[in-house]
This record gives sequence, C-alpha cells and structure tokens, in this order.
Amino acid sequence: MSVFSAPPRSSVATEVPFSPARLADTVRRVAARPESWRALARFTSPERWYHRLHRAEGYEVWLLTWLPGQGTEIHDHGGSAGAFTVVEGTLSEETFPGARRLPVGGLRSFGPRYAHRVSNRGTEPALSVHAYGPALASQNYYRLGADGALLLDRTDTIDD
Repeated sequence: MSVFSAPPRSSVATEVPFSPARLADTVRRVAARPESWRALARFTSPERWYHRLHRAEGYEVWLLTWLPGQGTEIHDHGGSAGAFTVVEGTLSEETFPGARRLPVGGLRSFGPRYAHRVSNRGTEPALSVHAYGPALASQNYYRLGADGALLLDRTDTIDD
C-alpha cells in the first residue's frame, strides 16, 4: 500500500469515509515514511510554510513547518474532519476551553466542527503532517469574545 493510499475501509456500512480515526491512521502512515516528505520541508519567516503532499478523492495530506513563535489564528476546517501529528519539535494546541502540548509523535484528530489554535512555543523548529477529509475548501477564523465565546471574523477559501 502506498504511503498516500487511504486506509482500508471496514465492512461497517455506516462508517464515515474519512472519519477522524481514519485520518489519524493516514497521518501516522505518512509520518512513518519521512523519506517521502522530509526533503520537501522549508522553514520560512514571517509566514509559516505549508505544502500539500497528496490529494485524492475525499481527502488530502499536508506538511507544515513552524519556526519558534509561529502559529495559527483560532480556526476551524470549514466542515472537514482532520488529524495531525508532530514529526519534529513540539507544538501547542489551544481549544476553547483547554490546551495541550504535542511532542514528537503527539497526535490529534477531530470532527468537522472543531476549532483550535496551534503554535510553536518552543525554541526549536517543528514539523507536522495533517490530513483532512473531505479536502479543505474553506477555513473559518474566530476571535474570543469578552465572554469567552468564539466570534466568527472571516471565512477564507482554500485554493486548489
């Protein structure tokens, strides 16, 4: 099986084609094959670098780099489920409410209504592999209201 082929489907007819669990399996498989992606990585400033590694019917896989201090705004994935794993360095993830550190091998998978902010708060660069299903078409960006509620700021379209 190719590092980029979708995980085998179970015989359960109600399985979501790219559930968080299946996307987690995908990022684990890709992360386990650094020879397929490591040479592609670029660390850039001031903007983070990202590269789509693979796109197939129903899902896609991305490689993202994070210099110390780089991070995302609070965002969701426009209705896509997802998973990501850290392959170098350490990332921090904030959910609302909640936070966690993700060292090498740390993995997070989530459903289509999940909002978070991810950043590199460490002193070393970090690298992560992400999968989304269906492929990203848009992302919603939020700000925290005075009461702690997430307030929609904008929606960005993802270009093919």
